[in-house]
Amino acid sequence: MAGNNKTPTMLDVARLANVSSMTVSRAFKRDASVGKETRERILKAADELGYVLDSTAANLSSRKTGFVAVTIPSINNANFADTLRGMSQRLRGSGLEILLGYTDYSVDEEERLIEQFLRRRPEAIVVTGGTHTDRCRKLLEHSGVPVVETWDLPAKPIGHVVGFSNAEAAKLMVDHFVERGYTRLGFIGGDTSRDTRGLDRRRGFLEAVKARGLDSRRLIASGPPPITMREGAASMREMIARWPDTQAVMCVSDLSAFGALTECQRKGIRVPEDIAIGGFGAYDLAEHAVPAITTIDASAKAIGTHAADTVLSLLSNPESTDVRMVTRITPKIIARQTT
Repeated sequence: MAGNNKTPTMLDVARLANVSSMTVSRAFKRDASVGKETRERILKAADELGYVLDSTAANLSSRKTGFVAVTIPSINNANFADTLRGMSQRLRGSGLEILLGYTDYSVDEEERLIEQFLRRRPEAIVVTGGTHTDRCRKLLEHSGVPVVETWDLPAKPIGHVVGFSNAEAAKLMVDHFVERGYTRLGFIGGDTSRDTRGLDRRRGFLEAVKARGLDSRRLIASGPPPITMREGAASMREMIARWPDTQAVMCVSDLSAFGALTECQRKGIRVPEDIAIGGFGAYDLAEHAVPAITTIDASAKAIGTHAADTVLSLLSNPESTDVRMVTRITPKIIARQTT
């Protein structure tokens, strides 16, 4: 037999629980005026009927939608997944949910998503990075809700920030290489303006190498983001062909570092005896590679946790929104076998 597809209403729940519709509404809002037994009876009735509270009317009067808009550049990047996990865990139980937008490393797509989000009145907006189109920046500046930029320390923040300097993080790897006696250093990736964080890592690498008076020519472009293991392998192949005396290579991510490592293994090049490799991101892949890959840990999950804390703090204290909150994350080197 065909099932009854009629959507249950609040009135249906009220009839089944033998209470008024107003009591049902208060029960779902956790109003203290509704007793424990009555609330349990109402919730049981709602479960039996498959009823879900339609909060649209309440949202129109309170102007609260219950969601935080979040943009990330990649949905298959472990770092951004960890950031989302940190946010989700911290927001759990707060009454706020995440509405996610995927930019594919495109500032134009970010602009489109932000415009769509604002039409739905988010209570806060969390974006990845500090580089935006002029129009997107204006949309965010005039959104009327807290804006948190993550994974970067923008020179001109729109609102609040949870991030770190990708350039300074790359300098950590240069220092690590030099401390181990490597002086002919190369870099793979970060050659495109689409990935501004990768570009900053490349810039930081170059600045650190030049500051030490070392050769700064060993740069291999690896194509548009997201950089995969395939691009890492192809770039390492080119690096070795052009500069066979290279002693150490920093890759823009752990994925590209893993690709570079496998290329060396295919060619019989020993790591780290013949060439050292460093990555970025502290992926599980880097830890379990053989040999294990030295990497930079930017505390991806902590970025999400702090971003959520910032949102919750600002929403609970609206008068504090005019005071910029900046949480600086401190990246660290995880030294492993590839160096």
